[in-house]
Amino acid sequence: MALYEAAAEADVPEGGRVIVTLEGRSIGVYRIDGEYYAIHNYCPHEGAELCKGHIHGTTLPSNVAEFEYGREGQIVRCPWHGWEFDIKSGRSLFSDKVRTRSYKVEVLGGMVYVAIGKD
Repeated sequence: MALYEAAAEADVPEGGRVIVTLEGRSIGVYRIDGEYYAIHNYCPHEGAELCKGHIHGTTLPSNVAEFEYGREGQIVRCPWHGWEFDIKSGRSLFSDKVRTRSYKVEVLGGMVYVAIGKD
């Protein structure tokens, strides 16, 4: 697996993202609570640029007629049809079978690197 320079740490705002192209792949690099995550900028539903979607939280398990909101800044919503994905894992919120690719991230010397290739 090769590491590719994606961005300087300072270029990825806390709670935000940058979208980069590495090895012909569009990838969103996110910063959540000081940690970095990377997912494929492609919604598996219809191919929208997923990482251009709104970053937000979601409702958590709760009692009937109660709504508990949480995971703020950890969910991205596809800008076309609203499909939601966990930024940390790439998993969809609605099905265990649907996901977008997630990439390992390393920070070295103030730069954020994304690992691409076989493990």
